[in-house]
Amino acid sequence: MPPYTRVPFLQTGSLVVGNRLLAPEQRTVQADPARANAITCGHRACQGCGEALGARYALDAAMRATGGDVIAANATGCLEVFSTPYPESSWQLPWVHSLFANAPAVATGIAAALRAKGNDHTRVIGQGGDGGTVDIGFACLSGMFERGDDVLYICYDNEAYMNTGVQRSASTPPAARTATTQAVGPDPGAPFGQGKFVPLIALAHEIPYVATATIADLHDLEAKVEHAMSIRGARYIHVYVTCPLGFGVDSGDSIRIARLATETGYFPVFEGAYGDITGVTKIRRKLPIETYLKPQRRYAHLFRPRRRDEVIARLQARADRNIARFGLLETGPQGNGAGVTGADANGDALGRVDQLIEAGEIL
Repeated sequence: MPPYTRVPFLQTGSLVVGNRLLAPEQRTVQADPARANAITCGHRACQGCGEALGARYALDAAMRATGGDVIAANATGCLEVFSTPYPESSWQLPWVHSLFANAPAVATGIAAALRAKGNDHTRVIGQGGDGGTVDIGFACLSGMFERGDDVLYICYDNEAYMNTGVQRSASTPPAARTATTQAVGPDPGAPFGQGKFVPLIALAHEIPYVATATIADLHDLEAKVEHAMSIRGARYIHVYVTCPLGFGVDSGDSIRIARLATETGYFPVFEGAYGDITGVTKIRRKLPIETYLKPQRRYAHLFRPRRRDEVIARLQARADRNIARFGLLETGPQGNGAGVTGADANGDALGRVDQLIEAGEIL
């Protein structure tokens, strides 16, 4: 396990914690006046972009962990396009734009060049979206893992090719509407039984460190990046990031959607090393998958013009499998004793959830 203590949620009745409650050493790097601002203002990300938020916190954490001694290789995609429209750049660290398919290989080459020059202190990060990681760049990524190259690779997963018009990727979830998985026909949206969950594939390579994170818990993301920079070898962090355009949500709901992804069991947050899962982030209040699906227009066809209860049930089963596989439920009053479970996902339970959301108790 990483050498840090998870931040306790100290505000009674709330699911958040403010920096004013934390010791200085526990505060986010964004609260540090000496923060790196690795990606600074002036970029062209959409309002509410989860990828811009995740990348800023991840790279700032890496900069702090290494004293600013970092080089980044960035795959083509949203992150590259909105941050470096030629001849401008929002990056304040050495940064290399690779092709869509080869960011892991380019990062590997940088690490090899540093080693050949006798430089054992400059660290290398590769990064990209799910298209450049889960799909097009997957062979290079697997090769990086297999060789044990000294690179931390970060995937910012917004579950589709958002930069080119919201087309399906291998990370697009079942039943989600994209430009290439239309909400028409007897089985609307992306098909079940396709795609892949790269964190478990990375874990199967038995590399020194694998983790998942979300933009709903930025302290957790920072801590995992800092830990990853403290060790050597191939490392992988998979970050769930929201896309208001592709998900069909309000720009102010990015954090809320990411939080619902974890609290429903849709996206498991865990850590692993050398093939074994070493720790998980427990669900504090289990919610039915419907609370995650309803706010997103990419799932609107599941609720109108008629409810697709059979599809919602299949998605609930996937979330419940994640909860069982990773052991995500807390025990006690905030876990499986008091939360709204998948089995309770009837009209009464969902009505109660709607009340909690309106009251601001579920963010």
